[in-house]
Parts: sequence; structure tokens; C-alpha cells
Amino acid sequence: MVKMIEGRAAIVVIDVQYDFLPGGAVPAVDGCEIVPRINRLIEAGRKAGIPVIFTQEFHRKDKVDFGRELDGAEAYHCLEGTQGVEIVKDLKVAANDYVIKKPRYDIFLGTGMEYLLNGLGIKPGDTLILVGLVTNVCVHYSTASAHQRDYRVRVIEECCAGTSVEEHNASMTAMEYLQAGARVKLEDVLGAIAKYKT
Repeated sequence: MVKMIEGRAAIVVIDVQYDFLPGGAVPAVDGCEIVPRINRLIEAGRKAGIPVIFTQEFHRKDKVDFGRELDGAEAYHCLEGTQGVEIVKDLKVAANDYVIKKPRYDIFLGTGMEYLLNGLGIKPGDTLILVGLVTNVCVHYSTASAHQRDYRVRVIEECCAGTSVEEHNASMTAMEYLQAGARVKLEDVLGAIAKYKT
């Protein structure tokens, strides 16, 4: 049986921003419903001494940095100076949490994520607990990227939302295929965090 948390752990909250909620530029079905669940997770993590990292997709207001990102179904999103780029205010970001801006789907590509994890003592072989928006884009790409860097990944299915229920489920299945034990439930993760020793 796969252990829920191997080695040290970090919680990564991916792109819970207004443009990914219903009514936003790239809306996730049930995007609002996951916020209270993520708050439960990060509160438990902080009590256990697990670092919490928020990522924020960010694009320049002149749109010069979108590249191929608009080749599919997505509209312009997360533009500098708009409400859409902001992390949802109902998420409780604490003063000692970390925020990383990212220009692409993948939390590692063009960011300082690896440097931050290294500084926090989170190495390949340790566990990244991933949640956020949207399941079939940024969460999926980030999980695959973490997997290829040899991190253990745990993606909490009730703390993610996709552009449709079908897309969410397909991506959760694909992530589990990539790494056995990746698809997990919130209550199981909370139980493991309650026993976590830093």
C-alpha cells in the first residue's frame, strides 16, 4: 500500500484565482466549492509545520507573454491589474506562506519553485500535496512535472475542479496512472497530516 506522506511534505495550492471561478475567463465547474476544503487542508498543514505554497498564474497586461497558451479553448486570463489575476480572497493566505507567480501551466516552468522547495528542505522523493484549479490544465501539467522531477505527488480530488466534470475525472485518472497513489481523498490526507512529524 502507498504511504500517504513520504519524507517531508509541502502543500501547493495551484491558481485559485478569480479567472478560474464560474464567471471568470476560464471557469472551473464547482470552483467555488473547493475553497472551504482547501482552507481545511492548509490550516491542518500549518498546525503540523507543513509549508504552504500558493501559485498564481500571471500575464502582462499587454498580453505579450501568452505564446501558444491561446491555441486551444482558453481566452485571455490572469492579466496584470485585473481582478481575475488575484488569489481568491476567501482563501486564507498567511503571512508566512509563500506565493509564486507563474507564466505557464506548470508550477516549475519559468518559476523559482525548485529553489523554494530546496530551501524548505523538500527534495525529490518527498511529497507534494497538490490542490487547485483547473484539474485538467495547471494541476495536471504540474503533477506530471513534479512526477518527472521525482517528487511523490498526492492530488486531492475534492480540492480540485476542472473545466467540466468529465475533464476533471479524466485528468484525475491520468494522474493516478502516472503515479500510483496520486489520486487521494481529503479526509485521508488530513488523517496523515495529523500524524505528520517534521
